[in-house]
Amino acid sequence: MARLEHVNITVSDPQRAAKLMDTLFGWKIRWEGASIHGGYTIHVGDKDDYLAFYTPPKTTEETVMSYDIRGGLNHVALVVDDFGAVEARVLAEGLKTSNHGDYEPGRRFYFHDHDDIEYEIVSYA
Repeated sequence: MARLEHVNITVSDPQRAAKLMDTLFGWKIRWEGASIHGGYTIHVGDKDDYLAFYTPPKTTEETVMSYDIRGGLNHVALVVDDFGAVEARVLAEGLKTSNHGDYEPGRRFYFHDHDDIEYEIVSYA
């Protein structure tokens, strides 16, 4: 048995990303501070799991590492209890939703955050 503890995502503004997760899901900052490669990271979530939002230092290096690529993944899926309330909060933040689906075993929609990272919102309720 395994469980996902966290996902580390490079963003342009970790404070803004953490605030969005608090607004949408009520997640709180667990830790923040200096991190790998001279960057800065904020861990936001609950006591068991979280998203780590990393931003690299400003650099003129031409070498690109995964920590320097904003949104280098397909999407992050989050299961919620109140599908309609979360969608209303996403829209209230000025973000657009898309690809709504209502099929077994649940409902879903997608949205992109300020860094164009795609989130899938799923409800099995």
